[in-house]
Amino acid sequence: MEKAELIEKIKGGLIVSCQALEQEPMYSDKGGVMPLFAKAAYQAGAVGIRANTVRDIQEIKAVVDLPIIGIIKKDYPDSPQYITATMAEIDALAKCQCDIVAFDCTNRVRADHRTLEAFIHDIKEKYPNMVLMADIATYEEGKRAYELGVDFVGTTLCGYTQESKDAPVPDYTLISKLSALGIPVIGEGHVDTPDKAVKVLKAGALCVVVGSAITRPYEIAKQFVEELKRKENL
Repeated sequence: MEKAELIEKIKGGLIVSCQALEQEPMYSDKGGVMPLFAKAAYQAGAVGIRANTVRDIQEIKAVVDLPIIGIIKKDYPDSPQYITATMAEIDALAKCQCDIVAFDCTNRVRADHRTLEAFIHDIKEKYPNMVLMADIATYEEGKRAYELGVDFVGTTLCGYTQESKDAPVPDYTLISKLSALGIPVIGEGHVDTPDKAVKVLKAGALCVVVGSAITRPYEIAKQFVEELKRKENL
């Protein structure tokens, strides 16, 4: 799918992040769970899905006809980066033909110990038609990634890095500043209410990604339990 067509499909809409790591209750080594979340999101009117691992992406593609932001999360020693951190993950995502490939573009030490410039150059040389999304935490990271040739900038990691740990989340100012540069911004991270999603769009984001508030029942239930416990102590 061409970038212009993608923009039209996702503009102003909700992308639902359908992910579960191995230690989480909704994870199944047999698969089959994330496609159910994706189908529910599709029926609710979502305009796209963000998914982790080749298996989940392929299973989701089989049940919904929506643009997919694909990632592969993998921990590496000596690096805090884990979202599509090396060319091995890029190659795997290229084979499953997701519409957008997202990867960590923060200033932290890279898993492959190369520069971001070299990494993006290699991706574009090998996959010239691949649509790229930079997962960033700060204004400088977003601006730099776009200048290096990514197609979309996502605020995915704002609040999760040392440089951004004190930032307000969601960071509407960050979204506004990046959007003012003409960058297609995908608002993501800490968007846990419909009101916040609306504010993300009003700040200038092209669209908004919501994950935990929709597809992580453990986190949702935990919020209720903790709030009720606080009320008991009043």
